Amino acid sequence: MKFGKWLKKQIEQSLREWREQFLRYKELKRCVKAVPCGCPPSPAAEAEFVAALDAEMERINSFFLEQEEEFIIHHRELQEDIARALHRKAAGLVTPEQHEAAVAAIRREIVDFHGVMVLLLNYSSINYIGLAKILKKYDKRTGAVLRLPVIEAVVEQPFFETETVSQLVRECEAMMEAVFPEAPEGQAAARRDREALAAAEAEQSIFRNTVAALLTMEDVRAWSSTRGRHSLPPLNLPDSDWLRSFQMASGSPIPTQ
Repeated sequence: MKFGKWLKKQIEQSLREWREQFLRYKELKRCVKAVPCGCPPSPAAEAEFVAALDAEMERINSFFLEQEEEFIIHHRELQEDIARALHRKAAGLVTPEQHEAAVAAIRREIVDFHGVMVLLLNYSSINYIGLAKILKKYDKRTGAVLRLPVIEAVVEQPFFETETVSQLVRECEAMMEAVFPEAPEGQAAARRDREALAAAEAEQSIFRNTVAALLTMEDVRAWSSTRGRHSLPPLNLPDSDWLRSFQMASGSPIPTQ
């Protein structure tokens, strides 16, 4: 599959309200095609292309930072919700049934929140790949050597620095552990609880999109056998065999490049 089609598929699998926030790859591709093939670009043409790249990075950074700030606030709110629910149970202010209903609502909200954060990590990966691809096309068409210096700048951009969101994802997973009831059969039973929740969430597009995003991030990192400064950061996924089996069962084929 050509990269443009692959990118379109990734955007379609994201949240509807995010789709206009991805790299405008087609527009950048038109800029590349405007330069005669095999001819060194004029300083003005190269400056125009770099300006277009800068505008795209600024737009992507703005959206990423806005989402990151919202995640930090929401994460704190969820921690407070969990603490409040546990306090009410310990103080005898609610019946066991009321407590379980409150925990179930928090649990669902955590799962949705975790999914949206994973989608933002995927947003970061997809935009980085798109920038690297369009720079490769530009250099190939013009004979320029623009890719390396621009990528050096890209890896310093806020949208590439995903450690804060990754940490929130890990903490969110810890919260999920906290609100899942303990299973007497140990880890196997806890795993079945998660799979049951996943099945219940299967009708929600955010869950399907999250599964696709997790697998895409895994596959993207597998395309390169070497690690370096310009590589995407490593990714620790949940059981990817389970994710793949779920996606196959849900009728959503795993996207490939």
